[in-house]
Amino acid sequence: MFFGITFEKLIVIGVIAALLVGPERLPRYAESFARLVKRAGDYLRGAKDRMREEVGPEIDELDWRKLDPRQYDPRRIIRDALMDDTPAPPRPAAPVAEAEPVAAPAAAGSAAALLATATAMNAASAGGESAPVSKAPKVFSAEELPPYDSEAT
Repeated sequence: MFFGITFEKLIVIGVIAALLVGPERLPRYAESFARLVKRAGDYLRGAKDRMREEVGPEIDELDWRKLDPRQYDPRRIIRDALMDDTPAPPRPAAPVAEAEPVAAPAAAGSAAALLATATAMNAASAGGESAPVSKAPKVFSAEELPPYDSEAT
């Protein structure tokens, strides 16, 4: 059954409860227990009917096994994404405007040097709105394993 309770254990619990309660009060407790079970069943049927009304007839067509969170293995999802053999669609290359060379200030870490570098980078990327095209990720074979980063794990 559930919670490690077998049918035999339930019978023993029932016999002990009958002895403790006594023959005078046992019918009243059995009747209240039966009412409780009936109310719980009515509540569950009502919840099922309300769910069907709110969601509609599509609820019968759902594949509940696909929505089971136990089937999601993050390692498998990442492995499938990394080992995907379908090439990504090519992106159009953004036109790059020629940046004016900026003279390097005397102090390499100064605010003026940082401002000049940021200005040059902005001027270089001002030509297009899209992000620059990046290289495709390297695909590793079974013999060549990816690098291991002990700090990342």
